[in-house]
Amino acid sequence: MFSHKLNINFIMTILQTKFLNLLNDFGYDIFNLKMIRETNTFSDKEISQVLRTLTKSGILIKLEQGKYIKNGFHNEFVIGSFLAPDGGIAYWSALNFHGLTEQFPNVIHIQTANRRGTSIINNLRYRFIKINKRKLTGYTLQGYGNHAFKITNVEKTIVDCFDLPHHAGWYHETIKAFANAKINARKLTKYCKDINNVSVIKRLGYLSELIKKPDMTFFVNYAQTCLKNEYSLFEIGGNNTGTYNKRWKLILNLPEQEILEIAKS
Repeated sequence: MFSHKLNINFIMTILQTKFLNLLNDFGYDIFNLKMIRETNTFSDKEISQVLRTLTKSGILIKLEQGKYIKNGFHNEFVIGSFLAPDGGIAYWSALNFHGLTEQFPNVIHIQTANRRGTSIINNLRYRFIKINKRKLTGYTLQGYGNHAFKITNVEKTIVDCFDLPHHAGWYHETIKAFANAKINARKLTKYCKDINNVSVIKRLGYLSELIKKPDMTFFVNYAQTCLKNEYSLFEIGGNNTGTYNKRWKLILNLPEQEILEIAKS
């Protein structure tokens, strides 16, 4: 947890004033060492000295090695995306951003191929979900300049949430999100190919037909080509028994009527 208390006895030096002026000039509310060095304004020794004193006084907050924010900067999506530049904001956080859930998760979900675990910044938990590099697709850039961040688009968010539903409020949220989302069938197909999870493809194909989602013929035809002989549970981690759906090779361990009610909720 990071402290935000400013040292009221802190006296600004010329070096510190020059450094903070540089941050203001470049619009750097969040930055790393590389960004500062590329300005060719300070020596490494000066950078080390000024960062040490400004973090000690509370004017800057150290996120992790070599990465900092100004005290008072609270854009959680920008911070999360900055900490995992190979990936972006995803799962439940992306559902909320796209207006596909009424729930407001108190954790920022970030997918990346380079790290896992959690960090607490500004009293908010950031969860890094490590996935295969090939799954790092489907991002849209939001914001501008130093306040830009990457977040999964609607179709990729849906596929991700069915791939790892425990990071998206489980099936009640993912089913409802799919039912309410405006989906481009070709984009959905592309991201299903990237994720390469046949069970996810089957669930989405089945749901497309069950709720009569419009304009999904292209995806449904693709999903049918992915079927194999083995059956998958509709709900991961649920009961191993239920109605067998031969068309989609699914064991419906959630009753169809319940699935429909969730989709309409």
